Amino acid sequence: MSDEPEPVRVDKWMWAARLVKTRALAVDAIKGGRVSINGQKVKPSRDVRVGDRLEFSNGPVQTALVIRAIASRRGPATEAALLYDETAESAQRRAEYVAQRRAAPPVQEGGGGRPTKRDRRRFDASRGRERD
Repeated sequence: MSDEPEPVRVDKWMWAARLVKTRALAVDAIKGGRVSINGQKVKPSRDVRVGDRLEFSNGPVQTALVIRAIASRRGPATEAALLYDETAESAQRRAEYVAQRRAAPPVQEGGGGRPTKRDRRRFDASRGRERD
C-alpha cells in the first residue's frame, strides 16, 4: 500500500485487492459491463481514488465496495483486505447467497457418473439390442 493517494487503474487495483485472480480477468469483467465506479460503467484505464464506490458482479452476487486505500502492487491477502470496505447491503446479499447454496442439494452433472450394469441393460433393452 502506498501512503500518497496517487490514482491507479481500476483493473490494476482490482487485481491488487485480490478481487480477481489476474488483470486479464479484471479487464474482461470491466469490458463486459460488470464493473461500475460511482454508478457509471468504466473502462479498464479509469483511475480509482480513495472514497470511490466500486460495484461489480461476480457470478450471481452483486458486490459493492468503498475504496479505502490505493495499491498498485499485489500483496498478501491481509493487506489486500485493508484496501476496501464492503457495504452492509453487499455483505448481507453475499451471506444470503452462501446460505442458499449450502441449503440446496448438490447438483450432479450427467446423471451421477458411469452407468451401472442394471442401467446399461435397461438402455440396451430400450434400444432393442440384446447382449450376448
